[in-house]
Amino acid sequence: MSLTPSQRRYLRGLAHDLKPVIQLGAKGATPAVQSEFDLALAHHELIKVKIPAEDRGDFAALARELAEAAGAELVQTIGRTAVYYRRNKDEPKLALPK
Repeated sequence: MSLTPSQRRYLRGLAHDLKPVIQLGAKGATPAVQSEFDLALAHHELIKVKIPAEDRGDFAALARELAEAAGAELVQTIGRTAVYYRRNKDEPKLALPK
């Protein structure tokens, strides 16, 4: 699912007040972290993740890896924090604008 610019803007506004739900450690995106990431997306739909990478390239690679592994959309990155969205198929919590 690809997000439109207006949907991204809406989700960025909702994510502004959120605190990071997951914080990656030195080992990066381990299977345990990916499992917790998947559970958090299923429960919240919109989450922030703190990714402590040394440079921008590593940060971008880890951010994309997490999104692809869980089938989520990378909404925004600010500093070392990434915002992800994945619609809950059974009980959607957020209504996106068209």
